[in-house]
Amino acid sequence: MKPVLLIVDDEKSTRTVLSAALEDSYEVFAAANGKAARAIMESEPVDILLTDLRLGGESGMDLIDVARSQSNPPLCIMMTAYGSPGTAAEAKKHGAYYFLTKPLNLDEVELLLRRATQVRSLESENRRLSDRLEPNSGLDRMLGDSPQMQDIFNRIRRVAPSNASVLIEGETGTGKELVARALHNLSPRQAGKFVAVNCAALSPQLMESELFGHEKGAFTGATQRRIGRFEEANGGTLFLDEIGEMDATTQVKLLRVLAERSIERVGSNTPIHVDVRVIAATNRNLASMIEAGSFRQDLFQRLNVVTLTLPPLRERHGDIILMANAFLRELSAENNRGTMTFTREALERMRDFNWPGNVRQLRTAVEHGVVMSNGVEITLADLPEYLANQPKIAPITQNPQSITYFELESLPSLNLQYVERQVILLALKRTGGNRSAAAEILGINRRTLQRKMAEAPQDFQQYL
Repeated sequence: MKPVLLIVDDEKSTRTVLSAALEDSYEVFAAANGKAARAIMESEPVDILLTDLRLGGESGMDLIDVARSQSNPPLCIMMTAYGSPGTAAEAKKHGAYYFLTKPLNLDEVELLLRRATQVRSLESENRRLSDRLEPNSGLDRMLGDSPQMQDIFNRIRRVAPSNASVLIEGETGTGKELVARALHNLSPRQAGKFVAVNCAALSPQLMESELFGHEKGAFTGATQRRIGRFEEANGGTLFLDEIGEMDATTQVKLLRVLAERSIERVGSNTPIHVDVRVIAATNRNLASMIEAGSFRQDLFQRLNVVTLTLPPLRERHGDIILMANAFLRELSAENNRGTMTFTREALERMRDFNWPGNVRQLRTAVEHGVVMSNGVEITLADLPEYLANQPKIAPITQNPQSITYFELESLPSLNLQYVERQVILLALKRTGGNRSAAAEILGINRRTLQRKMAEAPQDFQQYL
């Protein structure tokens, strides 16, 4: 559906010119005065209000006040032939998104409205996501509307009731332990313990004792018997995080435990039966490690009955606002800050950032904002410097490895016109065919994009 635009101006010529120029992209309503405009806002869900400052005997400021008082207020843009810094500042105080000075430049108006439409869409999405921050049932605070995460949630629900070993792959910070806890919580073992071991944090000398336990006197310093993590997790789930860091000796012993379902404490020859489901996780490429001889293929096969691969946050930007709001609610409560919100600029910057540290980095950034904010709103200035210093509009890609639609090295031609069309196709794909959003990403106006698409209709047939 087209965004709804309400144009309010007491000059008929201005209303006519703007309506004709914008009707292809917007559902346009026009009014000559405040009374007519208020009637339209009462009957239509207006997304953007474009109003003149002087409306006969009325003021556009008053109309903006009425618009901003609605339960779902439109974005308001003020235009006037009598502009001054003081008037612009007053319009901002009344809640105006932008201030335009007449005579109007249609290209400037179109670019501004495109940007306003994106902001409006962001606000609507933020409002919708804020209303559904309750966690997925049994999924241990995991959140995500993206197709990738919905697929992960479905696979978790299918795999959880079994006793199968699961290998969770994903970059650092993607939430591998949350997935492991969700598998436990949705399994028949939920009444048992969930025991997590970070293999990267233990030396090879301590790993065996940590996993299998030891008897008193088994080695220097073993002053008493110690129960290992396998025995602690008996009847429950053992989560082995960063399994790729496990040394070769412990890999052999772990393989034996998985095959025989029994352990021996260090310093003992007595086998102890354990009923444990093992879930492992790694941020490394185990297949490459197998080829290099640093990870056992037979152990990999034991652990890899089912694989769940978590996507990095940069591949699911649509989930960022949802998770940022969830973290904000949690962290503002922890810090006794009451109900807090993000400004539009802060949300936009977080949404467009590539998050190399994934979900963990996003949570830290939100916590930084909560701590640094002086009020109930987190602004762009409250977020970490690496976000505040980012370009406002993210480029199509900042990392050649993240290109999913095409790679320059594999293009059949480096003809500039051909490459340009591929980039346009990528932008259209990224925006779901939204031409205004694609033009914004590409740094051109919508008319230029339409002209380029019209020059090669066979290439852009699915988006025409």
